[in-house]
Amino acid sequence: MDATGCEFPQFGCHVVANFAMPRLRLTKRFVDSIADPQRRVAYWDDRLSGFGLRVEPGGAKTYVLKYRAGARQRFFKIGKHGSPWTPDQARAKALELLDSIAKGGDPSDARMQARSALTFADLVELYFAEGVARKKPRSIASDRTRARLHLIPTIGRLRIEDVKRGDIERMMALVIKGATVPPRPKKRGPGTLPRGGRGVAAQCVALASTIFTFAVRRELRPDNPARGIAKPPVRKLERYLSSQEFVALGKALDVDVARTNAVHAVAAVRFLLFTGCRLGEVSNLRWLEVDLERRLLHLRDSKSREKTVHLNEAAIEILRSVPRLHACPFVFPGRSAAHGMSAINHVWARIRVAAGIPDVRLHDLRHTFASVGAGASIGLPIIGRLLGHTQSSTTARYAHLADDPVRRAVEAIGEAITGAMSRAEFDSEARERTNALP
Repeated sequence: MDATGCEFPQFGCHVVANFAMPRLRLTKRFVDSIADPQRRVAYWDDRLSGFGLRVEPGGAKTYVLKYRAGARQRFFKIGKHGSPWTPDQARAKALELLDSIAKGGDPSDARMQARSALTFADLVELYFAEGVARKKPRSIASDRTRARLHLIPTIGRLRIEDVKRGDIERMMALVIKGATVPPRPKKRGPGTLPRGGRGVAAQCVALASTIFTFAVRRELRPDNPARGIAKPPVRKLERYLSSQEFVALGKALDVDVARTNAVHAVAAVRFLLFTGCRLGEVSNLRWLEVDLERRLLHLRDSKSREKTVHLNEAAIEILRSVPRLHACPFVFPGRSAAHGMSAINHVWARIRVAAGIPDVRLHDLRHTFASVGAGASIGLPIIGRLLGHTQSSTTARYAHLADDPVRRAVEAIGEAITGAMSRAEFDSEARERTNALP
């Protein structure tokens, strides 16, 4: 340690030690034990001058480095306590920064230059490279498509620090109009590109907000310009089968399997209807996920991560009767034993036409499953568990179907009023006859 109080003389002329507060050893146990302060508090490490921890009211804990660059005193935020920053990792980063400072560098200036050089398109690539670890591959693929078709063409060239709320709103307006995707060449097939509309626009705003949240977390900009933007109202498609349509669908399924021998595909459609599962959960269902004895499915990789599906007798019968192919792990195999069923949509396209319900999507079978439960006065929390919903608000769309008790109540009130009125009329006639007597 030299005369300035620095344990690392090679950095001593650049590092400012805070002698106003006693130094202490910054360890993970100590950092985790710090309670929320009433005002900002700084704790300085006793092993490395200038390295400290800043604690904000509310409990946010950030590792910082206090140093001098020329005549200026500066603070550099290393990162927030938690994954991935521990005291040891932050201290190692501080040593790396001090080495750069000793050679004449200034990490704060370098960070500012990096921010100013990054465009939103660069931020998108950084997000997909480092910010999607918890997302599922299918969700990442969908987000990449939205970014490529809608976000990058509209705001991709802007520097991330220049993107304003108005830019996000203009992007949203263009997506609603379908103006972000160029016309498809005539030689190409129909395809399924999400060309625009209210639903796509709402998803794009949500994705932009997620990307800017990542940027704030990485301290690439201080705020999220997409936060709080009112998304366009999206009409939720709700289509349920009526009792007559159930009969027509049953006949169409029987006719189709007899005519085409598409046993597995037709069984998969029936299984969707009797379980309320999502299409991907059924098309990729493996026998090792089926527990016939306990009447359960243990799905390892559904939309809501791991999920348990309870099976009714009809679903059990489908599993018992569906042909099981040798050395094939899938309950509903595709063209080869190595892949799950990929043709359910194609089979459904002809079945729904034959049943006279051409507007019904496969996902509507899931809605129908829930609607039958709601109509049978099964509580929404139970329906949510059956469907694997992680939020009660998702199940709330079926609340208006759970109206049997309400219908009985309104009928009882109507009958009571009718009875009261009938008695009143009877009493009035009786009084008139009584007054007419001599």
